[in-house]
Amino acid sequence: MTTSTRDSVSPVRTHPLPGPIALGLVRMRVELLGFVRERDAMIFIFAYPLIMMAIFASVFGGEEQVFDVGAGSMEINFAQYFLPGMVATGVMLSSFQTVAISIAVERDDGTLKRLRATPLSALSYFLGKVGQILLVSVVQTVALVALAALAFDVPMPDGVRWWTFAWVFALGTATGAVCGVAFSTVPRSGRSASAVVTPVVLVLQFISGVFFPYPSLPDWMQQVAQVFPLKWLAQGMRSVFLPDEFATVETAGEWQHLLIAVVLGLWLIAGLVIGVRTFRWRRRDDG
Repeated sequence: MTTSTRDSVSPVRTHPLPGPIALGLVRMRVELLGFVRERDAMIFIFAYPLIMMAIFASVFGGEEQVFDVGAGSMEINFAQYFLPGMVATGVMLSSFQTVAISIAVERDDGTLKRLRATPLSALSYFLGKVGQILLVSVVQTVALVALAALAFDVPMPDGVRWWTFAWVFALGTATGAVCGVAFSTVPRSGRSASAVVTPVVLVLQFISGVFFPYPSLPDWMQQVAQVFPLKWLAQGMRSVFLPDEFATVETAGEWQHLLIAVVLGLWLIAGLVIGVRTFRWRRRDDG
């Protein structure tokens, strides 16, 4: 007896790929693990602002900085004046410098080329970078502010000023990260990335009022600094940690919160446009 059998084919179950945000969160976890495992880089990023704050505040902590404010003058402890600049430069180190160097290194060692063959999109990759940078910056800033308050008696702002701190910090971190993406195409290799990026950061620190009171810098240096975001990020932080009377010390005689938001926003947009146009998954010599 012949028995006819009907072949049955089990349907292949396919699962939709996670969205870009979900993949970005996964990538953020990978970035955080990689950051923690690079202990030398992690220690430098966290320790640099703390060490500089401790050194400058210890050397000049007993000195009062005198500024002309309005019709009179006002004295302020050097540690309090120095804190906003160190918060700003800490954000720049964690965002711009870290992103620019890490992307250049990952492109050079083939990491980006391998990621290109996965479902990970450029958007998810950038979301992972920005998320990791944001978390690191928060931890670093909390440690820096705590050091200033506990070790050097720097007074903390009131509740309203913390809102200013929040938007300046968030906008500054995002701007630094996307500008780091855009600048990552400048180094020709991962080995030269640090040598190319670090001098840019150092120069901006010196001309943006991080290590020295901004009003004491030469006029031409102030004009150059006004082009770049670090000056405005530092000014925004000064508006948080310094008394309102110190607004008169600024170039325009006020904190210029709207202009700070505009300049940082323009750099954010410029970084996004340039980053999208110039970002490469492969090295220049790899097609």
